[in-house]
Amino acid sequence: CGDAIDPFCAQHLDLSMRNLMTESGVMQVMVNDSESPLAWLARRKGRDGRAMIGPEQFIAGERLRADFTRAQMTPRVTSSWTGIGRTKGAGGGAGEMTDLIIASRQRVRLALESCGPEFSGLLLDVCCFLRGLEDVERERGWPSRSAKVVLQLALDRLARHYGLRADVSGTGSGVRTWLADDAGFTSSSA
Repeated sequence: CGDAIDPFCAQHLDLSMRNLMTESGVMQVMVNDSESPLAWLARRKGRDGRAMIGPEQFIAGERLRADFTRAQMTPRVTSSWTGIGRTKGAGGGAGEMTDLIIASRQRVRLALESCGPEFSGLLLDVCCFLRGLEDVERERGWPSRSAKVVLQLALDRLARHYGLRADVSGTGSGVRTWLADDAGFTSSSA
């Protein structure tokens, strides 16, 4: 795998080997950590000395990105010449999608739906389109450094969807009333 990358190019990249779980088993892949905002956040330490995002958050974001890539949802940056010279209705439709693409699209849709409309756009921008947090803040008119907090919340919800993080709810007994046990309701008729 190392021979496939130009040594001059490799010195300008932040490459590491990762294990990727596929349908056929575990496969080792080389990843450029400098291209992903999530990898940068996972390596960067906050004031308290902990990583800015936890391992579950990082794995959840990368899992969404992997499904997004497998689903072939990334926009094309060049023209597609594959349809030139074909007759109308020949190829390029849903009939050519593999089961892997369809399943990946369903997983992306379900993950984004579980995160809700508040977080899905941010997750797409950062995890899938690899946009930086400063760009997201500028585009949405958010205060500086606020995207990091919102992204942490979004990644928590995504990790919970993937089953990577247990729902933190304390003892499990919710608040039933704010009144004391001996408080009674009185009806006042005026």
